[in-house]
Amino acid sequence: MTTDEIKNLIDRSLFASLGYTDENGRQNIRRVFCVWHKGLGKHLISTNTSSSHVQSLLKNGSACLYFADDTTFEAVCLCGKANISFDRKYKELLWNEGDEKYYSKGIDDEDYCIIEFIAESGRYYRFDGKADITAHDISTFDGKCVLENGYSKTHS
Repeated sequence: MTTDEIKNLIDRSLFASLGYTDENGRQNIRRVFCVWHKGLGKHLISTNTSSSHVQSLLKNGSACLYFADDTTFEAVCLCGKANISFDRKYKELLWNEGDEKYYSKGIDDEDYCIIEFIAESGRYYRFDGKADITAHDISTFDGKCVLENGYSKTHS
């Protein structure tokens, strides 16, 4: 898979699986809505500050993010760090009509935060093979990218 093909897989995905370690050292996975990306290396996820995965990530930001397309037997697992952000710019960007059902105080609700996942490396899988994605691959590809909603780009 080329980096362009990997990016296309990420863009057409609506959800990703977020892997992390909880406070008891147990491995956990959460399925998350993840459509905002900057290339291969930066991914934004809106969620509840009070959720157990955010509380775990605040203590240990090591995480992985897994995107897959079961119909084409393609997947990419990115490894890196998950930072919890309360940056209003990100919160406004990811806010959708109807989100007030979850965050009654709106964008400034203290229970609304953004997980900013920064990939350091990865591995892709496809019917015709698998290979590593290096930090160099990510930085080289991301140099020409902007933060965008990949899903709306591929599903207009």
